[in-house]
Amino acid sequence: MHKLLLASKSSSRKDLLTQAEIPFVIVEQNADETVCDWGLPLGKLVESIATHKMKSVILPEDDAQEGDVCFVLTADTLGQDSQGNIHGKPKDKDDAIQMISRARNGMRTATGFCLERRVRRGNNWELDKRVLKSVETRYIFDVPDDWIEKYFEHSIGLKASGAIAIEYYGLQFLKIIDGSYSAVMGFPMFELREALTELGFFRKMQKKAPA
Repeated sequence: MHKLLLASKSSSRKDLLTQAEIPFVIVEQNADETVCDWGLPLGKLVESIATHKMKSVILPEDDAQEGDVCFVLTADTLGQDSQGNIHGKPKDKDDAIQMISRARNGMRTATGFCLERRVRRGNNWELDKRVLKSVETRYIFDVPDDWIEKYFEHSIGLKASGAIAIEYYGLQFLKIIDGSYSAVMGFPMFELREALTELGFFRKMQKKAPA
């Protein structure tokens, strides 16, 4: 099996891959997400940001040889409330409280991922094949006012998209969900596994012959 190069520091994404026993290492990316078109529909927006992040991934160069293959993964998760407001990670605690309050009326969250298979040619990692996909989920996340402080103390809500962490402690506030549970956490795992299979990630590692 190959090793996945994950360009994300999200603890939820790392947990999802670890639980699925998908080996990965973290790589850096330095994308400026503000340059993306935030007027796009939610699903297209997260795909656009994931693609933009892919362009900024810093791949390892040490010991890279002609014909080597690597798999690179970027992702983005955003929420949209019932009034159409887009929610990323909260700026501060007050912002997070507002996001949590709006989630009681229903949320739509989309996670987009960009998965690339790259082959080493000369001094470059050249794109061989790509899968770009987004998955949307609708749900109601209802944290009562007198539980909000404790929710933030025992979850990653202050660092999560829309301030919503439906896993672990936060699971007790998930009232209704229609769609992919794991997509709200950071990866639509069914679709990601299909994409990894399509690109040959799970096949026994074989070095490509030089062109």
